[in-house]
Amino acid sequence: MELMDLLAKRRAYRSLAPAAIGEETARDLAAAAALSASCFNKQPWRFVFAYEKEVLDKLLQAMNKGNEWTRAASMIVAVCSRRDLACVVREREYYLFDAGMATAFLILRATEKGLVAHPIAGYDEEKAKEALGVPGDMTLITLVVVGRHLLPPSALLNEQQREIEKTRPERLPLDEIMRLNRF
Repeated sequence: MELMDLLAKRRAYRSLAPAAIGEETARDLAAAAALSASCFNKQPWRFVFAYEKEVLDKLLQAMNKGNEWTRAASMIVAVCSRRDLACVVREREYYLFDAGMATAFLILRATEKGLVAHPIAGYDEEKAKEALGVPGDMTLITLVVVGRHLLPPSALLNEQQREIEKTRPERLPLDEIMRLNRF
């Protein structure tokens, strides 16, 4: 698959069907993430791949209202890092950027494998960290919900979420997000 086709195919769907996901898939996604660039090759990302039912059930207790659809996840990946794991150049902290790039690689690999990988922010960080045994000094940057896309949309989705499943949300025009040579 060409890269632009893969990028166009990637969607943060919420309607999920079960997928056979385990350690092999986790290792494959982690291998893709590990290929990402990072400041001075510090590789500050740390991932927790949760796919066992009892761990997922604990983690689901951390979800905010509106994320009930995550109950259909076959895997949830916790993306973690810490400031001291990466570069700080003139007060610019790179750990969040570097972990974000690695997460994008993970998401694209999941897409290539026919999976949905939907990053979310709607969770209680402390409850999620406790469920996964993430040390207190780590920042839990995002959770990536993984499964197969389900159509028609799942009953776990609210009406607005079912509508969003139908078409890709609009992207800002290029003229709004880019400048040539000067801001």
